[in-house]
This record gives sequence, structure tokens and C-alpha cells, in this order.
Amino acid sequence: MNEALEALRRHPGVWRGVDSGAGFATIPSGYRKLDERLPGGGWPLATLVEVLLPASGIGELRLLAPLLRAFGAESGGRRRWIAWTAPPHLPYAPALAGQGLDPARMLVVRATEGQVLWAMEQALRSGACAAVLGWIDRAEDGALRRLKLAAEEGNSLGVLFRPSQRAAEHSPASLRLLLEPRSAALDARILKSRGGAPSKISDLYGSAAPDRGPVP
Repeated sequence: MNEALEALRRHPGVWRGVDSGAGFATIPSGYRKLDERLPGGGWPLATLVEVLLPASGIGELRLLAPLLRAFGAESGGRRRWIAWTAPPHLPYAPALAGQGLDPARMLVVRATEGQVLWAMEQALRSGACAAVLGWIDRAEDGALRRLKLAAEEGNSLGVLFRPSQRAAEHSPASLRLLLEPRSAALDARILKSRGGAPSKISDLYGSAAPDRGPVP
């Protein structure tokens, strides 16, 4: 285990799911309703997560803000990058800073559709990134399995954003979330979770701890 992941595991905000019988380490999402449904009480670490959505810009980055802040608070070792692979919009530095995120630790990777998964795999396996975010439509099962293995080897978290039309496809991801906008709220369906069962969460952000506002 590298020093960066060990430092994160010692962070007071990290709940070790292995202690509760989940068998793997997790970190709270910052959203009570989501944590109550996830085995271990939060995001799984060092694996692949899929977030499925009907369109970009529905509030999906707000979902990750508490997690990215926790990665930014790693101590006892080198601070690692947060890589954004082919994002539909460039991260806005003032908005990131307003969320308590350090724009200087954000690494934007420009990639074509055919390069996204390869670039993510390299970044995950390198160990230089605490998390690697990626946006893509189609992805074969073998490529997703390589991403998951690379995340385990690099002690990094891969988060892949894909269209909701891919929800019915098989995926080796440890966690699959389907986001569903509804009026002024955002619902979420847990399609798959390692050690858990499918479920639906209404008004996901209504259970958020006080934060610094949404990320555009």
C-alpha cells in the first residue's frame, strides 16, 4: 500500500468498511441518504465507479465535491492529482476554489473518444492520482475491467461518467449510480453496489451536509 492511500485511510473522515463487515475501505459521500444505502457507508476506494446521467450539467459534480475535498486533505504523504479526462466543460477554477478544492492539483487531460479509456488506465495505474474522472459513451467490458484493475494497482479511484442509456449494459464497476433530475431535486438509483442491493434515493442533495454551494 502506498503512503498516499495509507494517509487517506487514516483521515478522520474515512470509514473503513472492512471494520463493519463490508470487506473494503470506504469514505463518506457527504450525503446521508446515499451513505445509508452504500455498503461500508460511503464511496468504495481504489476501484471503478460509474455515474450514469441523461445529460451533463445536472449537478453530477456536486455529488463528487465532498469526496474530492477529502482527497485534497490527504496528509502524511505526497498530495496527488485529480485528473479530469475529456470533460465536456473545462473545470472553472474559481468554482473549484469556492468548494475548497485546489485548482493547482487538478489535471485536465484532453483526449479523443478513442483515447479516453487508455488515458484513464495510465493515470489510474500510475499512482500519481487520487482520483481519475472520465467522460465517455461506449465502453467494452474488457476495457472497464482494465480500468478497475488499474485503480486497484494504483490505489486510485476511477469515476466514469456515461449516458443513462448505458444503464442496462453489464459493467464490472464496483458501484453504478443512475442520476435522475426531477424538478428542483435530483434522484439517484443504485443499480449495483459491491456487497449491497439496488435501491432508489429521492432528493439526493436534500440529505447533504452544509457545504459551500453547488459546483457548476
